[in-house]
Parts: sequence; C-alpha cells; structure tokens
Amino acid sequence: MRTEDVLAAVATGLWQWDNASRSAVFDAEAARLLGLPAERVELSESAARARFHAVDWVEIMGIINLAVAENTLAEARLRVVDEAGRVLRTVRSRSRPVRGGADYLLVGTVQEVPEAQPGTSAVRAQVTGDWRRNREAFLLDAGRALAEARSTAEVLRVAAGLSMPGFEPSALAVFSSDGSRVKVIGHHGYAPGEAAPFLDLPLAAAYPAAEVIRTGRAIYLPDPDDYRRRFPEAYRLVEHFGRRSWAFLPLINAGQSVGAWMAGFSVPVSFSPDERSVLTTVARMLAQALSRASVHESERELTVGLQRSMMPTLQPDIPGMSVAARYIPTGGGLDVGGDWYDMIPLPSGKIALVIGDVQGHDVRAAGLMGQLRIALRAYASEGHHPDAVLSRASRFLAGINMNETEGDDTEPRFATCLYIEVEPPTGRLTIARAGHPDPAIRLSDGTMLVRPTAGGLPLGIDPDTDYPTTQLVLEPGETMMVCTDGLIETGGHDLETGWARLRQIIEDHPSGGEEGGGTLEELADALVQAVHGPSSHYTTGPLVDRREDDIAVLLLARDGAPCGAAPQSAPRPVRRTVLTIAQAEPERIAEARQQLRVLLHDWPDEDQVDSAVLMVSEMVTNVLVHTDGDAVLSAQVSGERGSRCVRVDVADASDELPHRRHPGEMASSGRGLVLMELLAGAWGVDPRGDGKNIWFELYEADGEGETNEAGRAMVSMIDPT
Repeated sequence: MRTEDVLAAVATGLWQWDNASRSAVFDAEAARLLGLPAERVELSESAARARFHAVDWVEIMGIINLAVAENTLAEARLRVVDEAGRVLRTVRSRSRPVRGGADYLLVGTVQEVPEAQPGTSAVRAQVTGDWRRNREAFLLDAGRALAEARSTAEVLRVAAGLSMPGFEPSALAVFSSDGSRVKVIGHHGYAPGEAAPFLDLPLAAAYPAAEVIRTGRAIYLPDPDDYRRRFPEAYRLVEHFGRRSWAFLPLINAGQSVGAWMAGFSVPVSFSPDERSVLTTVARMLAQALSRASVHESERELTVGLQRSMMPTLQPDIPGMSVAARYIPTGGGLDVGGDWYDMIPLPSGKIALVIGDVQGHDVRAAGLMGQLRIALRAYASEGHHPDAVLSRASRFLAGINMNETEGDDTEPRFATCLYIEVEPPTGRLTIARAGHPDPAIRLSDGTMLVRPTAGGLPLGIDPDTDYPTTQLVLEPGETMMVCTDGLIETGGHDLETGWARLRQIIEDHPSGGEEGGGTLEELADALVQAVHGPSSHYTTGPLVDRREDDIAVLLLARDGAPCGAAPQSAPRPVRRTVLTIAQAEPERIAEARQQLRVLLHDWPDEDQVDSAVLMVSEMVTNVLVHTDGDAVLSAQVSGERGSRCVRVDVADASDELPHRRHPGEMASSGRGLVLMELLAGAWGVDPRGDGKNIWFELYEADGEGETNEAGRAMVSMIDPT
C-alpha cells in the first residue's frame, strides 16, 4: 500500500511551500481537507491564504518564519474556510524546512482535527463575531505589508497578493490620472495583452475607473447586468473575462485623489456594508502607501541626481594607470552627504586625485562639499603645489564658516582632505594631507601597507595651517587606495581594527595577473560590499540600504606585470617601501619600525624580524643624531619564498662615514655597527656623491641557523621598540 493511501486513511495530507515562487502544492487528501476537489493542486500564495482563517494565517506565517530561522518544527492549528468565510473544519499542520534562507522550501502534513462534542468549551469558542475578527486580522496584515512597501512596484506587488476575507478578487488594477488621461500603473489577474484596452484612456471616457477619478465616489457593480446598464461600451470590452462583480474605489490621500483601484471577482459579491468597509479601508491604505512610495522615489531621484551632479566623471585613459571610485551616502535622512572624490587634470600634464569628507551627513554638508570641491579644482588648475592647494582651500572654508555662523547658532564645519599629485609616467605621488586617513598601497604580491604621510589640521579650522608633503612612488603592479573614515570605521571599528578588516579584503582579492584575477572595479565593489553587505545601487554602481556613515573610496593602479610574472633571469622586488624621516620628526622612527614589521608580516623567523626592526631603529636614530639632514629609509623583500632576502638601506646627506666604537657597559650609544655585525647576514656602507648609504641584508634560509645566536641574545637585552 502506498504511503499516500495510508495517510489518507487517517485523514492526513501532504503539502509543501516554496517561498521562492510563493506557491503551495497539496496532494489529493490535503486538497480535500481544504475544501477543494480531491486531486493534487498547486495554489498561489493568495489562493492558499484564502482557504484559511485570516487570523490563523497570520499566526502560522509567524511560526513558519521562526522555524526557518531556527531550523525547527512548525506546528499550528488552522481553520479552513469556504468562499463565504464560513469555517469548514479545523486542521493541524506540522512542517519542517528542507531548504533555508529567504527562498526556503517547507514540507509537511495537514491532518483533520476531530470536531468537538456538544457542550465542550471548543464549541462555545465559535462566536458570532467570527467575520469581524477575520476582517480585523486581514486589515492588520494588509496594513503592515503596505506600510513596509517603499516603492510603487512593492505596493503593487502587495496589492496583488491581497486575499480578502470571504471574497478574494480574481483581478486587480491600479489607475492614476495624468492630466487628461487615465493610465494603469499596475494590474494582476490578466494574461499578457488582455489589459491593453484599459492602459491609457481619456479622463472623460465612459469607464468606471475614469468616473471614479472624476467624481471621487466609489462604484460597486454586484452583477454583470449593473455593469452593462451603466457602462455598456466598457462592458463589451470586459465581458469575455467572465467576472461576476466589480468594485471601483477612489484612492484619496490627504484630501487629494491619486487614482482609482479596481477589484474584480469571479463569484457574485453583494457588497454588504461589511464588505464595502473592508474595500474602503484597503483603498485608503493603498492610497497612502502609493503616496509614500511616490514621495520616496521623488526624493531618491532628486538626491541621487544631485549627488551624481557633484561627483566627477573619472578619466579612463590615464597613460599606464587605471582608476576606480565609489560614493555611498549615509542612511540618515536624505541620501546626500559631505564625502567626495575628484580627479583633476593639471596644467603640467599630471593628474590630481582628491578625496575628502565635510563634517556632517545633511544638505548643508553636501552644499559645503560642492563649494569646496569647486575651490579645490580652481586652485589645482592654477598650477599650485599640493601644499598650497590645501592651504588656500583651508582659508576658503574658514571664510565660509565665518560668514555662515555670524549672527546665528550655526556651528562651523571642517573638512578632512587628501590631495595627491600623480605623475603617470614615473608613478611618483606627491601627497598633502589635512587630517584625513593615510593612503594604503597594495604591493605587487598582494600585501597591503598603510603609508604614513605628513599632514596638517583639517580644512577650515586654522586658515594659516601649513600642509607638508610626502613623496611616494607607485611601482608597476601596485594599487593605491584612499578612502574616507566611513569605509574604515563602519560597524563599530576604530582605525586599527578597521584597517585590519580592509587589509584582509584587499589582500584576499585576486590580482589582475592571477588566473581569474579581479579588476579594479571588482575590488571597489568588494570593499564596499564587505563593509555593508550586498548592495542594490551605487552612485557609480549600487546604493546600499544599510549605512552608518558616508563612504568615498578611490583606487589608483599602475599597470605592470604582477609579482612572479618577471622571468627568473630578471627577478624583481616583490615588496618595497620607502619612507623619509625628517630631522624635526623623530617620532616617525616608530612609523618606520611599524612599516618594516608590516613588510615582513609573513617572515617565518620572528627573531630575524626583531633584529631587522632593531637595526633600522639604530640606523635611523644615528642619522638624526649625528647629521643635520633627513634619513631616507628603503626596504625591500626579494626572491622566492623559503630563500627570500630582505634588504634595508638608510641614506643621508652626510659624507662622514660611521666607525666602530667600543662602548662600555653603561654607554648609551656606539653599538650600531656592533649590532650590524652580530645580527645582519651582510651589511655595508656605500659612499655616494651626495652622502652615504648604510645597508644590511637578512636571509630567510638563515632563519633556523645558529649564526646569529649572539645577536639574538643582544636583541633580548635591548627593547627594539
């Protein structure tokens, strides 16, 4: 005997619900229990919902959602109703999800619950107010769904799924007035092309929807004769649909008509006072939802258009380079904010990249951003050096603050900014920074380094602030990322943990030289999506729905073969960092140590890393103490993994060569060359025409040896930090 036959013998049917298609399939016994012919049937969501008491439907959907979230059993009792809303029987449903997520699949059983015996509490629970409770539950469900709809398309989708208590529409249409025309903005229950005669009609047409819009009064047509008598020409167009009753209601919000709503029924409906009350309430909620959606869409179109007009079009044809950018406004209020990026052709043939963040996430921040962006473009186009561009911009913003705040309570606004002058042929970058996060460089092997740069106060605080510049070289195959703090700190992160999160995203993203490697545009998408999750539309791409702060991100890549692409006969450094430590900036020695540790993040021997950091600290300190010039630190890692070499050079402008000393036990200096001999695999001093260069090398293959045991003992005695 088949399982289905055994279950049918005990009044138990099988069913499944596919949330992806919003449909339910019932076997023959389950269909019989629902008051349908005893044969397998597939029903839409609205048709399935019409078979159950509205209160029970709302409850079972809540139970199912919890079961899907927790992967547990969903069990509930439901009252089965007929077309008139009368209760036929009570069934018990037990189901379990077999596929999770938003498009979950649910399978289960439905079993008839024996009717309660006379005199029991279960019988007394059936009260005369069943229709009223049914109606109230339906209106609560419909109101919640319509309130959550944020677009016209979502409102129409919800309207199409409405299953009214006791009288389910078989066709729905929503009309709007457009001057002297009546147009259908959405419909349901028509085959393709069937609604064509009603899509665009004159407002003066003898059609129920047009009359409702003209008069603002509802029209109820309980039978075809009423329709034929009142609207003979229109009835000839709808007669072949075979519907039995129609209701046309005005959509009125705040005293203004926004259109009309038609509900057509395949069964006769008398439109009793209760039924008209339900239809009128639904029409009122539908009008409010459509008005909210229209306002939301208009605001979105306005703000997105405004923001796009403020964002530049990136120049795609920079010789030897490529660029990508994203802007994401905050989620609070209007979708405008103070973050921006720009790309400016300079008179010298160079390119200026600018990224900045005006304080605030409102219209005033967006307005200041627009003014500041124009000012920066003007100063840059005049040919000023990066530090002069930021100095002038700071005075410009300070002047705006003074004019706007004079005589009122408006707080002055400041802005952070990073201005980068790019020389495409050489990859040379000249950077001026005003309180903004430092740039990050993805090296050719995928390693990301945050490059410390000199900087001054944010723009607009002190009009006389100086902005020192930093020079870097973007090597072939490397990518620079600059961003606003929204990308770093979203999700409760601080600068340290935020950079760690971005480092993982950047280093895990495949480079263009790898098989299946990603493009610069894909890396920009990955950065934004990793912070906010999958998105729906950017200002130059998708715009996310869950946002804490504005985000602007700008990527610049220098074309060139990635790490490993060079022939073995011509090995190239896989990583390289260059840093200048000025006499007036001894605190940057700590940055030099940190840069070296990041460069050696995957070096297997921690003792060698500590040795390298200690030697760099000694070399740079000696330059600052014993010369009058700056120290230029260059570090690079080359070779294949397992036999790599790290070489560190520290250059200065002094001709005086170092000499070995014999410091006593209590001496505070004189150990530099001693450390080099003990810790380095090789070292030397190279005189140059404009000074000298001190260097050392460490070899990965020596990491497990004992050649540096004495040096390691010294490292343990000296704090390398």
